[in-house]
Amino acid sequence: MKHLVIGTAGHVDHGKTVLVEKLTGTNTDRLYQEKERGISIELGFTFLTLNNGKRAGIVDVPGHERFIKNMLAGVGGIDMVIMVIAADEGVMPQTREHMDIIELLQIKKGIAVITKKDLVDESLLELAEEEVQEFLFETSLAGTPVIKVSSVTGCGIEYLKNKLTEISADVPPSPETGISRLPVDRCFSVTGFGTVVTGTLVSGYFNVGDKIEIYPQGIQSRIRSIQVHGENKERAGTGQRVAINLAGIEKKDLKRGNVIAPPNTFKPSNRIDVKFKLLKSSPKPIKNRARIRVYLGTLEILSRILLLDRDEIQPGEECYAQLFLEDKTVSVKNDRFVIRSYSPMQTIGGGKIIEPFAYKHKRFKNDVIQAIKINETGTPQELAEQFLYNKKTMLMQSEIEPIANLNNNEKSEILNNLVIENKITCIQGDNNCYISNSAYKNWTETILSLVKKYHDTYPLREGHPKEEIRSKKFPGLNNKQFDLFLQYMEKENLIITRGEVILIPEFIPIPGKKQEENIIKIKEILLSSGTQPPMWKNICKQLDLPNDQSVELLRYLLRNKILAKISDDIYLHYKVLDEAEEKLINYIREKGQISVSEARDMFNTSRKYTLPLLEYFDTKKITKRTGDVRVAGKVLE
Repeated sequence: MKHLVIGTAGHVDHGKTVLVEKLTGTNTDRLYQEKERGISIELGFTFLTLNNGKRAGIVDVPGHERFIKNMLAGVGGIDMVIMVIAADEGVMPQTREHMDIIELLQIKKGIAVITKKDLVDESLLELAEEEVQEFLFETSLAGTPVIKVSSVTGCGIEYLKNKLTEISADVPPSPETGISRLPVDRCFSVTGFGTVVTGTLVSGYFNVGDKIEIYPQGIQSRIRSIQVHGENKERAGTGQRVAINLAGIEKKDLKRGNVIAPPNTFKPSNRIDVKFKLLKSSPKPIKNRARIRVYLGTLEILSRILLLDRDEIQPGEECYAQLFLEDKTVSVKNDRFVIRSYSPMQTIGGGKIIEPFAYKHKRFKNDVIQAIKINETGTPQELAEQFLYNKKTMLMQSEIEPIANLNNNEKSEILNNLVIENKITCIQGDNNCYISNSAYKNWTETILSLVKKYHDTYPLREGHPKEEIRSKKFPGLNNKQFDLFLQYMEKENLIITRGEVILIPEFIPIPGKKQEENIIKIKEILLSSGTQPPMWKNICKQLDLPNDQSVELLRYLLRNKILAKISDDIYLHYKVLDEAEEKLINYIREKGQISVSEARDMFNTSRKYTLPLLEYFDTKKITKRTGDVRVAGKVLE
């Protein structure tokens, strides 16, 4: 459905508010000061019933130079403009500034209305019309109808309504797509209802009962009721002027410039990549890091402008830049913005947003400029590739933002093409993940380097602990994601994973010369001592082994099944253990059971070693304790 919002523009006291009252029957001057002074200070809102029966929202904006910021708050959501110029004064400074704003925001539909025709004679009226047509000639409203009216006598008003109806038919419809988003231009309290916000719904739709979030504060609420043109509605869609009653929110929690949207849909940022144009009418160039006033949606915010490829921009020039805002806000790619100089306040330029959540850039870097250029004009495939390159991590299809609005088949086709063209890598799993080739290369090189260094440092250990690498180098990945990446590396024959460690495929733990000598001595000690081995700490003391070296040797001997741990600090050589096991099995098969004392005599050892040895065989299910004796365990049954 087509929803139309019409805005007024023009110099102070050129008759905008009186014209709107004549068209709609509503005086939009609602403040005491406005009525006293005869000029609009705040935004005024009403609706116009067109001749085809449809309703259009009307935003009456102030024209006085001091209230341009209020004008900017209202003009951002309009579809067409009524440019008002008084016959007795003609084109004035705020007329030109309003036109600059209209062009920067790319509002291309409108009507020029010459008001106060009753105050001038016919010759002056003709001169005024010529001046207006000449003024519009090089603007986005070139060729637009110029209509002469008198709001006092009503002359030309009906013809104006006919033209508004006719032109409105050419305004493209606003589909209710995209994230539901309402920039707030007014907030106030209504007795018995609570806090109300108004604005133009720039995308999506809202229903009564919807949960919402107020950005950038992050406050959540619920829509209690919705009004469109003063009528209660269950739903409001893109392009409509709406008033929303919010539950559980105080007026002090809100202000003009806030954005109402579904919870967790935006991430506030104070860095925005933009394409910026400095108006030809700007009185001087703008230097890098100049302090400026940014008008975005209904927000006015101070900022620094960071020029990425030059030290200053000349009037009439266009360039890529970054806005470094003095507070965080939310926006969407391709949103339009206007810039005014810090002091004196004057509209000097504007443009469009390319990246609403940008990172700090180094200036005069070709790759930075190219990346922003791709972000501005790139195909979904190019944008997906760049997004993965910038994120430098592994993402599921649903997390790749530039293709979020496409259906699953379109997303899959784009990503598969990038994989085929060897621009990204697909990490296959229950949910396929994607990573840029540069990040994949960096990750694999990091892991291989760490594992190789670990092998060199600890030649007797099987491999590098996985969790140590993940927690130190890849804390952004959970265990499941990291395992998925390691599985892919393993399929590529880059690594081997064994339990909780990672090793290089060709790696074989080999003792050094000194380590080999100590291993031989340990074997000799344990073979000669049989089932009465010395404690491990005593073996280490005998061989003068430092603690770290003894731990490495012990792990190696246990992993390679040279030694077996019987109990704390008691280890047997596997040859001795195998012989003891064989004796035990034969005895039980012959006798049916064995006592501790019988086992002690059979093993030719003391009770100190017999009990741990029998308990070891119990755990291996070779024996089973029954009272004071052991009988055949499951292995022998």
